[in-house]
Amino acid sequence: MQSILSFIINMNPMEQIERNKKSYLAVNIGLGTNILLAAVKTAVGIIGGSPALLAEGVNSTSDVAYYVVAMVFVRLANKPADDDHPYGHQQLENIASLVVGSFIVTTAVAIFWDALDKIWDLLSNETISQGASQLALWVALATILVKIILFFYTRTLGRQTKNPIVEAMAFDHGNDLISAAAASIGIYLGQQGHPWIDPLAGAVVSILILRTGIHILRESSFELMNAVPSKELAATIQELVKTVPGVEQLHEVHAHRFGPNSIVNITIGIDGGLSVVEGDKIASDAEAALYEAIPNLRKVHVHYHPALVDWNIRTIDDILATSRKHSHY
Repeated sequence: MQSILSFIINMNPMEQIERNKKSYLAVNIGLGTNILLAAVKTAVGIIGGSPALLAEGVNSTSDVAYYVVAMVFVRLANKPADDDHPYGHQQLENIASLVVGSFIVTTAVAIFWDALDKIWDLLSNETISQGASQLALWVALATILVKIILFFYTRTLGRQTKNPIVEAMAFDHGNDLISAAAASIGIYLGQQGHPWIDPLAGAVVSILILRTGIHILRESSFELMNAVPSKELAATIQELVKTVPGVEQLHEVHAHRFGPNSIVNITIGIDGGLSVVEGDKIASDAEAALYEAIPNLRKVHVHYHPALVDWNIRTIDDILATSRKHSHY
């Protein structure tokens, strides 16, 4: 058992180093780009008289803040395991994703109310707008191009690393792409004599931002609540252990997620007449089968009990129900 676990863990460092490099790259590129965009869009939004572009600048400023947070959490998440955190610190990736989602939701609410205030002022004739400058439109269009590149690049890194922070950043780049397009339309129509459309575009931008923030919060919460094993994973484990000589039944399945990795605890049924040594051999073989077939599996615990006569008719739903009832891991 120990030799197999050691082999898997010894394989992880090089893969982890490569994963970390890609995660840092995604954060650094996003941070640098958003610093530039925040400065340009905020300045041109104010000078050029475009509430929509100013909303975009506020959004990019918020992006800068949470990218800094993401960078800190990425580094903390890659700290090695210690006595208090034997499986490492990668749950911090999901916490960072939760922080990112909170930043996005807060930004969306602020932009929305500011846009409504400007629309009210225009409709009540308290302010007069001649439309935004042409420079504001060019900046908005340039943002679309930049965000298209960043979205596809960061999404690729997110899929390769399976890092929730990077995946959240890819979502945000996509959100920025859509909001920049909405801002561009609003600025253009505002220049054509419909000034109220510019701040209205800012309000639409805020709703799109809010939608992304809620999605990130939901996904991060799902991960932190250890919503595993799924029925598909449990069924996969059941099929795998069935192929192990000596395993007659699968009694329980428990799984916990730690960043991109999983910890699995299973209880199998074997011939009650076997010796402890023989039972341990079967458990070790079951561990080996799971390590070999399931990616990102950090550790496996296999318990064995005498096989039960009535257990042969149990479905995967029955097994999961029993696992939840007896959950104590």
